[in-house]
Amino acid sequence: MKNFINKINDFFLNFEALASLFFRFGIAIAFLIHGLNKFPLPPQGLIEYFDLSPTLASFVAISEVSAGVLLIVGGFIKNPYGNFITRSAGFIIFIIMVNIFAIAHSDWFINTKLFTSEQIFLFIGGLYFLIKGNRS
Repeated sequence: MKNFINKINDFFLNFEALASLFFRFGIAIAFLIHGLNKFPLPPQGLIEYFDLSPTLASFVAISEVSAGVLLIVGGFIKNPYGNFITRSAGFIIFIIMVNIFAIAHSDWFINTKLFTSEQIFLFIGGLYFLIKGNRS
């Protein structure tokens, strides 16, 4: 049985780097889609629903797209600059998600709605890349 478990562990060890890549692309694509859905600028939905200025609403959309692009690009640069780019994307995602929770979903704090939404996973993903950078 121990030999069988070791073989399974060794098999998945070959794919360990892919796990981080899948997570990176999942979070990045989600942010790209959310950001691109707010174009053309300024995004009228954000302006009307949250009473944001056109400048701030445009900044949100550009930040979401930028975070997605930076997260993907940072993963392909294997030096301290790539690590910094990845952490910058994580920071942008973290800040965006904190504001989303505070402004759009303030009634979600520590209840089932929070933990059954995609937003908590985007927040965790941003925090993950902020802390971990490119280290896999």
